[in-house]
Amino acid sequence: MGEPTWSIDDVPEKPGVYLFRDEAGKVLYVGKAADLKARLRSYRRPGGDGRLLVRFLVEQARSVQTIVTRTEQEALLLEDSLIKKEKPPHNIRLKDDKSFLMLRLDLGERFPRFKFVRAHSPKEDRASGRSRFFGPFASTSSLRRTLADLHRVVPLRDCPDSVFDHRTRPCLKHQIGLCAAPCVGLISEHDYRLHLERAARVLSGDIRELEDELESRMRAAAAELAYERAAVWRDRLGALRRTVERQGVRPSDTKDRDVLALARAGNEAVVQRLAFRDGRLSESRSHLFRSELPDAELWHSVLTALYGSGRREPPGEIVLSELPTDAALLAHVLGREIEFVVPAGGERRRMLEFAEENARAVLGRREREEAVEEAALGELAKLLDLEELPETIDCFDVSNFQGSNVVASRVRFRHGHADKSGYRRFKVRGVDGQDDFAAMREVVGRALRRGVEDFELPDLVVIDGGAQQLESALAARDEAGAWDVPIIGLAKARSERKVRGATKAASEERIFLPGAAAPLELARHSPARHLLERIRDEAHRFAITYHRKERGKIRSQLDSVPGVGDQKRKALLRRFGSVAGIRAASLEEIAAVQGIGRELAQRLREHLEKP
Repeated sequence: MGEPTWSIDDVPEKPGVYLFRDEAGKVLYVGKAADLKARLRSYRRPGGDGRLLVRFLVEQARSVQTIVTRTEQEALLLEDSLIKKEKPPHNIRLKDDKSFLMLRLDLGERFPRFKFVRAHSPKEDRASGRSRFFGPFASTSSLRRTLADLHRVVPLRDCPDSVFDHRTRPCLKHQIGLCAAPCVGLISEHDYRLHLERAARVLSGDIRELEDELESRMRAAAAELAYERAAVWRDRLGALRRTVERQGVRPSDTKDRDVLALARAGNEAVVQRLAFRDGRLSESRSHLFRSELPDAELWHSVLTALYGSGRREPPGEIVLSELPTDAALLAHVLGREIEFVVPAGGERRRMLEFAEENARAVLGRREREEAVEEAALGELAKLLDLEELPETIDCFDVSNFQGSNVVASRVRFRHGHADKSGYRRFKVRGVDGQDDFAAMREVVGRALRRGVEDFELPDLVVIDGGAQQLESALAARDEAGAWDVPIIGLAKARSERKVRGATKAASEERIFLPGAAAPLELARHSPARHLLERIRDEAHRFAITYHRKERGKIRSQLDSVPGVGDQKRKALLRRFGSVAGIRAASLEEIAAVQGIGRELAQRLREHLEKP
């Protein structure tokens, strides 16, 4: 396929939006411009040979459509709307990295300690103010050094609860001044909270008060010729300054600014955003995406995605490594006067380098994860004799309680990662009582029929179960007409193994294959096993969550009937399977259930028939 021949001769020199489309008319990329003609001309090489600068335009784009707007602000809003509608593959859709290295302080504990975490707090946790987070940190070693220096200045506990709750005397860290020993009551809760507040201020960048105090103690000791004591305060003062400098969170002014850094490897990109407010680091987020755009064009798209359409209030200053395309226009369109700064040195350069270090760390971790995932998918393809890597894997799990309220889940993983848009929940409708095999056949059939209709079938289906569940799923696949989709079962088997001379029970994962005489046993440290376990456990979690929700509905419907308690509710569900089954039963059938009787059956029917 040759280079596209679309012309820009008739494109107006006005603000608007442009859409690159492929041969089938699908939108590949949506952009905005103050001057449509000038922007589209910028995609061609400056030398005048007409060749395109961006690879995906060369390989895929066959036409360009333009939409003229009255103002640049209208173009911004229209671009945002079209991206949401068309979901073009080459536009930036920022995703927060929710597993970066942070310090978490659980304020709900009696004597809280700093803990290493790789996730931000849940929304309700943040909303309640129960936890505080500090960071991010570029590496585990950087975080450990920061925490060690912090404990030299503020003596907080760092032992786990299993140790803390059983101590009868202070540990060695208390003797060398690194812990206040709350475990044995050597510090009150009130005083310990004061230490916590001081540590939180240090990690937030506010060290002026503590810095002055340590410097005063150092000078006083030196004046008394107590040089060893002065050296202790000097070392603690140095630890305090290193703690803040290692995070890059101590600007000399209080100007509101965002520092944005970019790290790229192929079409993988990470933007690290550090938000400084009132002289402190108030927020840090990593955004991962794929893009082949040149850096200046990419920055234009990133800034629009971050601050466009009122998503967040932009600060007065944005520090970044390169000016975006149409920087003046972008500052105007975002709704306030914004200064874009590309620092050559000084404090802003230090902040940018810190953000770049974090961005590279995220990208490096992502590359390592992808290498592990690629190895797992390769091993799985070889194990199952698949012609290609199973990039899209669906997993099904059935959940019920004594045969009542049967539900099922499907989770979808792409390239080894959970794809929440592919998650589905199912209420099993055509099965009476507890029949997991029939339930599996129903939900797999429903899902694959929909996949056949939408031309969106997975590369592999995993069933949580053994040979009989697999047989049911294979029958459903054939009924749905999805004959080419490979299906396997995954189940555990109990075994025994020797550990230090003793015999211990262990669970071994086994893969059940269609037509195989015996299941395959997966090696304990196999990447394929770890991947399959992760997918299966997610399917189980998703099914259990849904089942608990449905059980809660049933409990509220039946327990609100006077005279129906826990035992009678269980008896009714064992007999009829669900509330719908009870509603469909005759008065005589309900009354025949042990412990119900005609009077209670009548009351139950009247209650369930209410709108």
